[in-house]
Amino acid sequence: MSIIHVMRHGQVENPAGVLYERLPGFHLSVLGRAMVVKAAEFFVGVPVAHLRCSPLERAQESMIPVAELFPQLGVVCDARLIEAGNVFAGQIMGSSAAAARAPKNWRHLIDPFRPSWGEPYAVIADRMTQALCDVAVAAGPDGQAVVVSHQLPIWVTRLKAEGRHLWHDPRKRQCSLASVTSFHITDGAVTAIDYAEPARDLLPDGVHFGF
Repeated sequence: MSIIHVMRHGQVENPAGVLYERLPGFHLSVLGRAMVVKAAEFFVGVPVAHLRCSPLERAQESMIPVAELFPQLGVVCDARLIEAGNVFAGQIMGSSAAAARAPKNWRHLIDPFRPSWGEPYAVIADRMTQALCDVAVAAGPDGQAVVVSHQLPIWVTRLKAEGRHLWHDPRKRQCSLASVTSFHITDGAVTAIDYAEPARDLLPDGVHFGF
């Protein structure tokens, strides 16, 4: 059995509430950097044998304090761990949800089960699952690894592994900033999932999801 710890990145500097999706130039905030330092403490003493990360800046920055714990390991960049594609990228999706309320965008909202506004949930879950299985192989028998990815990919991968439907209410995702979802993988199949929030005390009040 391998254990793949999938960490979500920390808070991003994004005062305008832009849906940054895969756009370049979005970096961790001061609070976000503190979050990932705190999250890295979760792996102190863990026999980590492999590190892998999404190519986006916020994920790469979130991996830094983890990688510093394991200087003998390089960090593999894996495009399959990237954020979900979304037609609203670059638009305002903060508390006002301006993009969703704009009439020009309504045609993208016709099917929340697929969803019609972005990369299909099933495609996300499949690419993430394949990546995690490859990580398990790289970590070796009874090995452990740390992966940094993004909220939606992590959450739908968990839903798939637990045999639940992939469409969901985004407000109810259990995947807070700098959280760790640990997938136990045996012979290419997820056999157990654990969840931890090592940076919970740094989360803004009431925020356990978000961009």
